Amino acid sequence: MAGIFDLLNSDLGKTIISGVAGSTGQDQAKTGGLLAMALPVLMKAMERNASTPEGAEGLMGAISGKHNGSILDNLGGLFGGGVNEEVTNDGDKILGHVLGNKRAGVEQVLGQKAGMDSSAVDSILKVAAPILMGVLGKQASQNNVSSSSGIGDLLGGLLGGASSQGAVTEEQSFLEKMLDSDGDGSIIDDVAGMVLGGSNKGGLGGLLGGLFGK
Repeated sequence: MAGIFDLLNSDLGKTIISGVAGSTGQDQAKTGGLLAMALPVLMKAMERNASTPEGAEGLMGAISGKHNGSILDNLGGLFGGGVNEEVTNDGDKILGHVLGNKRAGVEQVLGQKAGMDSSAVDSILKVAAPILMGVLGKQASQNNVSSSSGIGDLLGGLLGGASSQGAVTEEQSFLEKMLDSDGDGSIIDDVAGMVLGGSNKGGLGGLLGGLFGK
């Protein structure tokens, strides 16, 4: 299975990056860099949520229903007339569900790394989240994932596909540390902990302190 980084480097990925940047009025290169970090973060958070039977069942219901991948069939229409409020409202709900009360902290970290303010990050992710769900829905269909037990493998495959195909970029290396700095499997607490004053100097806090001069 191709990884999420492979998707972003594909023609489809370039269409998504260009469309998201255009619809939110953001720089295309910065948008691409942000999505390369943010989409795996969201997927890792989904993987965490899907580790419970209830979470896996909820995600399976979403990607076999509303988010079955049909959004990818008409990206020209999606971006052509400006992304409508229904899509951004849907994205807002997805982000709220996946990131919970850590959302602002996660968006702040991503914005610092991507050179954007948090409001720009938020507007981009609200457009990108329904598209990401559509990617998951399409992958589930193509890989015959029809039960909640296969969701973790699907997400793991998308997250792991890129690292096995060559050099690890600075962003990917940063991302891996960002996802779980203390090795407990919890991405969100680690990211938000740094932003909100966590004392994990040897892990994420130390890493980002060096990056941002704090």
